[in-house]
Amino acid sequence: MFGLLRRKIAKDAREIIINDEMLETRVAVLDKGRLVDFKIEHPTEERIVGSIYKGVVQNLENSLHAAFVDIGLKKNAFIHYWDMFPEDIARLEAIEGDGNSKGAPPRRRQVSAEQVAKAFPKGSEIVVQVTKGSIGSKGPRVTTNISIPSRFFVMMPGSSLRGISRKIEDERERKRLKKILTRLPIPDGIGLIIRTAGAGAKSTSFVRDLRSLLEAWQLIQAGIRDKAPPSCLYQEPDLIERTIRDSVTDEVDSIVIDSAEQYKRIQELMGRIARRVRGRIKHYDGAVPVFQHFNIEKQLADVFRRKVSLKSGGCIVFDETEALIAIDVNTGQHRGARSQEDAILEVNLEAVEEVSRQLRLRNVGGLVVLDLIDMKSKKNRNQVYHALKEALRKDKARTNVLPISSLGLLEMTRQRVDESVESSMYDNCPYCRGRGSVKSGLSMSVEIQRHIAEVMRRHARDYPDGLPLRVIVNPSVLNRFREEDEDVLVNLENKFHGRLAFRGDPARHVEEFSIQHAETNEVLYTHQYRGED
Repeated sequence: MFGLLRRKIAKDAREIIINDEMLETRVAVLDKGRLVDFKIEHPTEERIVGSIYKGVVQNLENSLHAAFVDIGLKKNAFIHYWDMFPEDIARLEAIEGDGNSKGAPPRRRQVSAEQVAKAFPKGSEIVVQVTKGSIGSKGPRVTTNISIPSRFFVMMPGSSLRGISRKIEDERERKRLKKILTRLPIPDGIGLIIRTAGAGAKSTSFVRDLRSLLEAWQLIQAGIRDKAPPSCLYQEPDLIERTIRDSVTDEVDSIVIDSAEQYKRIQELMGRIARRVRGRIKHYDGAVPVFQHFNIEKQLADVFRRKVSLKSGGCIVFDETEALIAIDVNTGQHRGARSQEDAILEVNLEAVEEVSRQLRLRNVGGLVVLDLIDMKSKKNRNQVYHALKEALRKDKARTNVLPISSLGLLEMTRQRVDESVESSMYDNCPYCRGRGSVKSGLSMSVEIQRHIAEVMRRHARDYPDGLPLRVIVNPSVLNRFREEDEDVLVNLENKFHGRLAFRGDPARHVEEFSIQHAETNEVLYTHQYRGED
């Protein structure tokens, strides 16, 4: 049955594929069959980004120019002093396509410690919204600039802003939307921005959407009034509902989901917010898992590789550190360009397009340094720079890109709101503990011999006929001793008048070993692997 559906939608330009399971929900966006966006959520984990809390100020840290707020989570939330006083300019940062949408530094007014201490003394209540989730050891980041999104609007309580997303560029449509905005029954003290999904929507759709937003705000106000802190006043919808709200536009040709229950739910949601799209929703009931059917699993496996191959034969290599993400571009097996400079340009252009896609798919952010292949021509460098900026226009996260430096490095930042996809899907390797490598057999052989010599020297006087030792190592290290280092170990025995025996223990880490007295089994030296701890 679904084979007919697949043949039909294979020609479509854009598809949203939803895999809903008990412990995990995944959403993939395909453009002509190619994975261009990916989101993952675990229903058992609390959704906090975008959620609104009534919290309590725990500490005011003047040295950091920030406060810590208890919002009922394991870690206190972090808020800059300038985010403790609502401001229309700051709110625009949260709006799709408006304000500083591509990473220009936000305009922050100066707020003194005295102002904060007077308005928010320790122990006072504060209503905040989470703008960035907990990442690593850091708690969530919050602001008092409340913004509540819906299908067509972003509502900003306490604001006087009225506007239209800058991504709606058609002047006739902007004029039509401005007329609709002036006729809507918007209460005083409520700011409203029309999102890009509002382009082409009927006025009645705006009225329904605004009504639901105001009802949500009334519930939040009741919580502010009646609930004791710390408490959650509003929680962002789950991944499926957010996808339907934010990503389903006229450009989307089909939405496929493998859950009958969620299929019915999506039908109801679309019936309320975009009835014309309901016919594009399909229920997948095939025997093969939906992500496998659409060739998404294979693409996902490729996404998280350290080395990503390019069609031209070049490749890009991702390395994520504490401070930044380093991306190296290599020509690899590239062939076909008329000259070396043309070949380099082709690989760099393909690389920046793929880098833009990979940043979205991996959901990584912070400082990104791209080591491009050196280009002699300034014209070519500018072409690659503008190609990356154009590719990043598809990214909803704010980005800021600097021109290519004389060293061939391109520096950029990408807004980091939550843990990367890789962090939510993978744990550090229990063997290497996130280091990504272990010592070589040669290194371990040298280190073990060094400690054997130390033990023999220490006990030489007590054993004039030679100290009998048993060395317990990982089998791979034992193989190294047998096949390559036998002569060295014999020399070690002769030099210190010792007697050596070796035993392999598969349970031992390759970097762990112990040296025992062969007759009494007394442990004379042991080395435990500690990784990066």
